[in-house]
Amino acid sequence: RARETLAFEELFLLQVGLLLRRKRENFGRSIHPDPKCMERFFANLPFSLTPSQKRAVEKIEEDLRAPYPMLRLLQGDVGSGKTVVAAAACAMVASAGAQAAVMAPTEILAEQHYHVFRELLGPLSVEVALLSGGLSRREREELLSRIAEGKVQVVIGTHALIEEDVEFRDLALAVIDEQHRFGVIQRAALEKKGKGTNILVMSATPIPRTVVLTVYGEFELSVLEELPIPKRNVRTLWLSESKREEVYEEVGRLLSQGEKGYVVFPLVEESEELDLRAATVAYEELRARFGEIVGLIHGRMPSEEKRAVMAAFREGRIRLLVATVVVELGLDVPDASFLVIEHADRFGLAQLHQLRGRIGRQGQEAVCFALADPTTEEGRERLRAFRDLSDGFKIAEADLMIRGPGDLLGTAQHGFVSKFKAADLVRDLGLLERARSEAKKLLEKGVPPEIAAEAERRFGKDLDLLGV
Repeated sequence: RARETLAFEELFLLQVGLLLRRKRENFGRSIHPDPKCMERFFANLPFSLTPSQKRAVEKIEEDLRAPYPMLRLLQGDVGSGKTVVAAAACAMVASAGAQAAVMAPTEILAEQHYHVFRELLGPLSVEVALLSGGLSRREREELLSRIAEGKVQVVIGTHALIEEDVEFRDLALAVIDEQHRFGVIQRAALEKKGKGTNILVMSATPIPRTVVLTVYGEFELSVLEELPIPKRNVRTLWLSESKREEVYEEVGRLLSQGEKGYVVFPLVEESEELDLRAATVAYEELRARFGEIVGLIHGRMPSEEKRAVMAAFREGRIRLLVATVVVELGLDVPDASFLVIEHADRFGLAQLHQLRGRIGRQGQEAVCFALADPTTEEGRERLRAFRDLSDGFKIAEADLMIRGPGDLLGTAQHGFVSKFKAADLVRDLGLLERARSEAKKLLEKGVPPEIAAEAERRFGKDLDLLGV
C-alpha cells in the first residue's frame, strides 16, 4: 500500500507537469473548414470510412475549430488507414484558406504520400507539392516561392521541410508521419514555421499505453481500431538459419506461381558496410538462381535508381526484391504475398511487425519466413511473440514487457523512468491511468502553485527533453 501511494504521487506529479506544459503553450486560432468542400472530399473517396476513422476525423475538426493548437496522436495498426485521416485534416485546413505540411521519414514514403494526397485532394482543386532532394536548384526556388506566396496548400517532404529557406504564407497544420523517426527538435522546427501550428502525429506501429501516457502525455489520442482492408491472412514461420535452403526452395515455388515478395536484410550504422555487402551478395546469388526478376534496393542508392526499382517491382518486371530496411517504411505494393526476413533476431519486435505489414495487403494468403538463431532469451521471446501475435497493439504491449520501459522510451526519454523511486511503468498502468484523470480534474479547477512547483522540480528537465 505504501509503495502504491508513493507511486501514485510520482505519476500524478508527472501528469500535472505534462498537462501544465501543454496549457502554457496554448495560443492558437480557430480554423473553420468549408463544409461543402469537405462533403466533396468524402463523396470522392473510393471507399467508406471505418467508424474509428470517422471518429478521428470528427475529433480533428473539433481540435481545429478550438482556439488553441491541436496536439493529437493518431495511431493504428499497419494498414488501418491513417493516411486518409491525415488527408482529410489537410483538406480541412486548405478549405479554410491555410496551408498544411506533411513530413515523412524517407523520400520513398514522401513520394508515396504525394501520389495519394494528390489523388484525394486534386478534385478539390487543392494544390499539392513534393519538396524532395531530387529537385534542380531552379525547380526548388520556384517551388519555395509558390509555398511562400500560399499558392501551394499542401507541401509534402522529408526533413527538407524544416530547412531555413522554407517559408510558408500561413502554415496551420503539421502532419508528422512515423514519429519515432523524428527527434523532438525536428517536430519543434516544423511547428515554428507557423503560428500556433496544429500538430497531428501518426505512429506507424501501435505505441504501448504506458508510453502514450508519458512520452506522448500532452497529446490527445485517436486510435484506428478496425482494418478497412479485407482481414489479413498472413502465416508467420520462425525457422533456424540451417533451414535457409528449404525456405528459398519455397520462394522458387511461389515465384513460379507468379507471386511477388521481399527478402529483407538488417542494416545498422555500426556495421553498415558489412550489412550492405550481405544484402548485395544475396542479391547476386538469388539473381543467378531466379534470373532477371530479382531486384535490389537499399538506402545508399540514388533516389532516381530507387524509384526505377520500385516502379519495376510494382509493375511486376521485378518480382523478388532484395532490400535493406528501406521497406519497413510504408512501401505500398498491395499484391506482394511473401517475405523472407534474414537474421530476424537483429530486428526489434515493432520493426518485424512493420515489415510483415508489407505483405498480404489485399487480404490474399501471404507467408512470412523469419530466419534466426537468437543467442539470448530476450531474442527468443521476441521471435516467439512475433510468430504468435498478429495484432499490433498486443505486439506493442509484449515489446514493453520484454524490453522494459527505459529502453522503449529511448535515451533522451527514459530520464524520468530513473527518477521514479516507487513507480514502475510496466506494472503500474492502472495507477498511471488514474493519475492522468486526477491531474486533468485538478487542471480544470486550477493547480495550486506548490503542486506545480513540485512537478517542475522533479520532472522539469525531463519534460524539456521530451520537447513538451
